[in-house]
Amino acid sequence: MPIGEFGGAPDLPAEDSPALTTPMYWMYEMGQASLNPARAVFDATKLMFSNPFNPWAHTQVGKSIAAACEVFERTTRRYGKPEWGLDDTEVNGMRVPVEIKTVWEKPFCRLLHFERKLVKPLRTPQPRVLLVAPMSGHYATLLRGTVEALLPGHDVYITDWADARMVPLSAGRFDLEDYVDYIVEMLHDLGGDVHMMAVCQPSVPVLIAAAVMEANNDPFVPVSMTLMGGPIDTRSSPTAVNKLAEERGMDWFRGHVITKVPLPHPGFMRDVYPGFLQLNGFISMNLDRHVDAHKNLFANLVKGDGDLVDKHVQFYDEYLAVMDLTAEFYLQTVDQVFVRHLLPKGEMRHRGKLVQPSKIERIALMTVEGENDDISGLGQTEAAHRLCSAIPMDRRVHYVQKGVGHYGVFNGSRFRSEILPRISDFMVSSAHGRAQRAPQADSATRAGAAE
Repeated sequence: MPIGEFGGAPDLPAEDSPALTTPMYWMYEMGQASLNPARAVFDATKLMFSNPFNPWAHTQVGKSIAAACEVFERTTRRYGKPEWGLDDTEVNGMRVPVEIKTVWEKPFCRLLHFERKLVKPLRTPQPRVLLVAPMSGHYATLLRGTVEALLPGHDVYITDWADARMVPLSAGRFDLEDYVDYIVEMLHDLGGDVHMMAVCQPSVPVLIAAAVMEANNDPFVPVSMTLMGGPIDTRSSPTAVNKLAEERGMDWFRGHVITKVPLPHPGFMRDVYPGFLQLNGFISMNLDRHVDAHKNLFANLVKGDGDLVDKHVQFYDEYLAVMDLTAEFYLQTVDQVFVRHLLPKGEMRHRGKLVQPSKIERIALMTVEGENDDISGLGQTEAAHRLCSAIPMDRRVHYVQKGVGHYGVFNGSRFRSEILPRISDFMVSSAHGRAQRAPQADSATRAGAAE
């Protein structure tokens, strides 16, 4: 039962039952441990029936046994954080290596820089982009395709959110307000002249961070912000998953999807919304499709169709790798964004102060939506324009990509060929527009001082 980008819980009794969640994670860990011997047996069997020196490996029976063993192992394993696999890119027609460096770090997030090892400096500087990845169950590597598409024409940084079960309880809590503070700190560390891109869930904290920085007259406000498929106002074209949040209510979420991290994880006893529950929600939305995909995997393994097997493996290695979220961040986001709609109502507060997007003036705004998005409905992201009323019309863009769903907004062929070029043009024009407005702003400041 996903809420926006968040995964959800299985169908549990409707009444509040905190006792249901208390041992939930512990039971999951015991289940994983109990499967280890079976996985070892199936893995050994697969190796035996895949060995070319085994006559059975060349028969239909042998291939079927090996395929069945691999499907069992893949459907019962715990998937770790995937690798980025972005070792090089093409800049101005030349292939250059890429080195991923951590340039800023706090307990719940690292800021990664995809540093391109250019042979010589570029004649025209390319936009520096802070890509804010969703903290909604999957790792930042879910945006691998987005980063790969950006690299040839942009200097890319990305938020690499931590798995909450790996953060010791001594590191403290992490909620929506902390998320906003992290974004502000990253922008300060980058030193200005940065364009922000937020994919889905972070559209809300990114907009809040922009409003907070404008209210403080912060010199490091981003040049532009691009919000993509985000739940700024889920009252606009509410999807089925949006409606579930209001129907269930906060007590249900608190009682049924929050549990404590068990040993031996570093985050022992931290309250979290566990990744395995989120994965349950992701899969239950399209269970038939996932079952068919694994049937096809079995058939392709038997046939020896390596290309189709590789496509399946690449997708599911990413899709099945999930991370825990801190309970306070998850519950606060569901309550304030999906149930009470505080930001579009003008009631959102950050550190006790009212958040006022209407005060944003210096930051150009672009919103992107997918025509067939069933997670963030049409109009939910566009609502940012209504809230940011002080941004001049010539510094705003709204774009709806026809024929794509939620993931097509930030990944795939349509993103690369139709969406990204528009975003790149928007960033360049935003930087040019701010440069032109700066002398005017300085003149106005001097005139005010003279008066």
